[in-house]
Amino acid sequence: MRMDTRHLAWMALGSGLLGLSPFKLAPAWDAMPDSVVVTEQVPHLDWTRHAVIYEVNLRQYTEAGTLAAFREHLPRLKELGVDILWFMPLTPIGELNRKGGMGSYYSVKDYRAIDPASGSIEEFRALVKEIHGLGMHVIVDWVANHCAWDNHIASEHPEWITRDAQGNPMPPVPDWSDVIDLDYSQPGLREYMTGSLEWWLRETDIDGFRCDVAGLIPFDFWDDARPRLEAVKPVFMLAEWEDPRLHPRAFDMSYSWAFHNVMNSIARGERVPAAIDTVIQDFGKFPADAYLMHCVTNHDENSWNGTEFERMGEAVDPMTVLAWTVPGMPLIYSGQEIGLNRRLAFFEKDPIVWGPSPREAFHRRLNQLKHDLPVLANGSAGGVFQSLPVPDDRLYAFRRGSGSGALLAVFNFSDEARSVPAGHPALAGAALWAADGVEPRGDGIVLPAWGWALRLEN
Repeated sequence: MRMDTRHLAWMALGSGLLGLSPFKLAPAWDAMPDSVVVTEQVPHLDWTRHAVIYEVNLRQYTEAGTLAAFREHLPRLKELGVDILWFMPLTPIGELNRKGGMGSYYSVKDYRAIDPASGSIEEFRALVKEIHGLGMHVIVDWVANHCAWDNHIASEHPEWITRDAQGNPMPPVPDWSDVIDLDYSQPGLREYMTGSLEWWLRETDIDGFRCDVAGLIPFDFWDDARPRLEAVKPVFMLAEWEDPRLHPRAFDMSYSWAFHNVMNSIARGERVPAAIDTVIQDFGKFPADAYLMHCVTNHDENSWNGTEFERMGEAVDPMTVLAWTVPGMPLIYSGQEIGLNRRLAFFEKDPIVWGPSPREAFHRRLNQLKHDLPVLANGSAGGVFQSLPVPDDRLYAFRRGSGSGALLAVFNFSDEARSVPAGHPALAGAALWAADGVEPRGDGIVLPAWGWALRLEN
């Protein structure tokens, strides 16, 4: 979703402060329920096990902002090592109460159409076929919680719209004035929305959905929808939420906002790296085979909270390596691979300027490691994570091991060089890859400011 008051809004929702019906209440965005532990996980497709996901902001990807123009980037994305292309919403955008000149992608005017400014359904169908031919897969953003004021369902089915005490349609959050909330106590709405998901699978042959603010919708809707989708074709489902209760019957993967927030805090010096352990321990609330998505940036963070360089400064590289090597699936946002260092406008045209960058090779190598190392597989197929003791509270180290060996990693999350002594368990095995400036010191090493080193233990 898109707003700069996101966390405040979710906290208000969780507390019932916005006056929504009880069935709409949901946990706060960045804190999963403390007492919930879930063990059952919906089965995953094989092609997701070592996957890297890439978020496509089609409007800003090229000057034209079209499917046809994006098509020219497919060979580059294949070479980059991308496995899943997630397209931000492709549906037509509402005009009534629109924000800015072009509006929000998340203000859906028609659930069963493509925005004419992007292209046609025939063009998208052909694009999906070409992507499949390159060995990649496609999911699209799905906005089930709310729709545009001028979506035809608002006039044809007024009973599907959540209303205030005066009977007026209401946004799910006051800041989202360009959309109106949908009422999932209505069986007709549930059937229409599930049918629309099926329509996209049948008409375009996509491979699944990224579901916007999934936790604001009753969980049983998703539980009921998944088998219907599987009857059309096997799917991959990503929830923009962080609650293990979405996983037994509906979703393959959730966001890990908690991990992202800890990365930001460590980069700013507000928390010590040991805080990572607390977040990873919380992964245990999810099924062992659940996937969690890690990112240093995405469309929300870039537009509303700043680029990764604004938020993380010189910590961007070690945080990126961390996101690729801890349990979970890494995300690349449009332009991240070339070091995009500006906030993209959300409601206006603001195209990315593409060009050569050493960061592309950096991300390509990370993706290659993700594909090649068995211990970096997603879910329970990956190596067991174990944090390692460190001699300095600005260092962080871990081991991810399985029967086929282990990956050892050590990071310096500070602006000064730090030593890792001889005999430290993170220095066992053979050198794999390290930041520039890592130097030996006896049988130990010195990590430069914000440095890192990866090794393989066989």
